[in-house]
Amino acid sequence: MRVSAATLVALGAIAALVALGVTDQVLPAADPRTADIRPWVAARALGVTAYLLLAAQVATGLVLSHPRNTAAWRQTKPVLPWHELLSVFTGAFLVLHIALLALDPFANVGVLGALVPGLSGYRPPAIAVGTVAMYALLFTAVTAKWTRLLPSGWWLKAHRLAAGTFLLAWVHSVLAGTDGGALSPLYLATGLPIMAGVAHRWWTAKVRPQRAAPSAVSPSTPSIGRPLPAGAVLEES
Repeated sequence: MRVSAATLVALGAIAALVALGVTDQVLPAADPRTADIRPWVAARALGVTAYLLLAAQVATGLVLSHPRNTAAWRQTKPVLPWHELLSVFTGAFLVLHIALLALDPFANVGVLGALVPGLSGYRPPAIAVGTVAMYALLFTAVTAKWTRLLPSGWWLKAHRLAAGTFLLAWVHSVLAGTDGGALSPLYLATGLPIMAGVAHRWWTAKVRPQRAAPSAVSPSTPSIGRPLPAGAVLEES
């Protein structure tokens, strides 16, 4: 899926309007104190939404990259559009989450704190983990979009960093939010299945039988029906 800059701006605007509308309904500015914390509440809601979208994105990515998908499931055609669409919405909500935290004085994060690990005035370690996760997510997205600029096979290796990116985002979500304790069931219900899926994919790729290497074949032997060399496994992007 190729998404234009105008579409990204439109999606960001829609996400912002939704966040502002929900915040106004859930937390109306009845007094100055409430008005001060509304951006922080909106930023937190946007962050949780971005986390859930990322979880769904990684889950669909695991289906696409699973060794059994090529052999048995064959779910690439229906799942791939959702995987790409989720990446767009994850980015839109993440940008708004970071922007609100960087510009909101109540959040005490600041622009440098949001962009440079360790410079946040609020919970520096937790925010630093989130910043690293942001850059890792950006790296995987850029290498996936411009695959032709990379050597053959490199984009897939880079894309596998998405599992580590999700783990960093999970740690950030648990440690950075004041509502981390209340949302613990949510983080467990999303984090554990994703990590189990990553482990299952790795285990399946390790234990699946490899075709035996062919013996010496004379030039006159027909090539039809020759087994693939050992380790020559086709992986789906």
